[in-house]
Amino acid sequence: MNRSDLFFSQQNMNLLCRDESCSVYQMKNETGDGTATYYEVYPGIGVMYNDFHMASCPPRRFDNTHNISIHHCREGRIEWEVSNGAYLYLASGDIMLDSSVTENNHCSFPVSHYHGITVTISVPEAVEGLGDLLSLFSIDLEQMEQQFALKTRPFIMHGNSVPDHVISELYQVPDNIRLEYLRVKILELLVTLRTVDPTVLGVERPYFYKTQVEKVKAIMSFMTNEPECHFTMEELSEKFDISTSALKQCFKGVYGTAIYTYMRNYRMDLAASLLTQTDEPITVIAGKVGYTNTSKFSEAFKKVKGKTPLEYRKIKI
Repeated sequence: MNRSDLFFSQQNMNLLCRDESCSVYQMKNETGDGTATYYEVYPGIGVMYNDFHMASCPPRRFDNTHNISIHHCREGRIEWEVSNGAYLYLASGDIMLDSSVTENNHCSFPVSHYHGITVTISVPEAVEGLGDLLSLFSIDLEQMEQQFALKTRPFIMHGNSVPDHVISELYQVPDNIRLEYLRVKILELLVTLRTVDPTVLGVERPYFYKTQVEKVKAIMSFMTNEPECHFTMEELSEKFDISTSALKQCFKGVYGTAIYTYMRNYRMDLAASLLTQTDEPITVIAGKVGYTNTSKFSEAFKKVKGKTPLEYRKIKI
């Protein structure tokens, strides 16, 4: 078993297919599936394109090697368990650096999808195999760990930075030059990271603890199972034994949006599905998503979907 196969088997992913330039690994469980398309661009340095449509992953294992990872979230949201029941969330547009010192053993996808890129660096292997090349570009991987204090916690920055512009170019690469292009861009990325001032670009993301996260997920499940009902923040707070302030903060941390915005979008997505997949009258659909007044439902639907329910139904037929 080669190094990449071993790494992905530890992530509970199986080899799906392989050609001369890349390997595709798949994860599948009762919540959905996902793939990682992996390119080994240098000895010890790989790039993977992640596409997941699932809610949770099984626990992961790591060997004892010294690794640095660079993650970019393009779409969706990812949940990391970073230490003893503390959770951190990566949002669309975020770049996160972490090292094996603070490596997590759990990740999941709160909004059931995640698309992004991960650069993995095995520090000993990269230093041994690329020492002269790294020195030529003044790249010091251990100094990078110190610069971003990766031995204490992951480092996150959000958009509009030089590294962000470099990573964004990795999503549009012609297949016939992909491997060569990735080799150039990974060196560029490692060089540009030297220009980042962590005190200026760093984003301080709060940790949320397991008890809070579990309650917020239970609240989301409770509300989405009864979309015709409207619950106040105080009712939810009392029912699930969580303060309203913690509920608001943690819900937005987990799902990336305020609780009422989340439910409004959920109701309109459900309504859109019913409009296109059933012949039920609009008044009935309105009632199923919590509206007794059809005019108010139509107004709310148009705000989210850009068309009235009737217009939406006609277009989608």
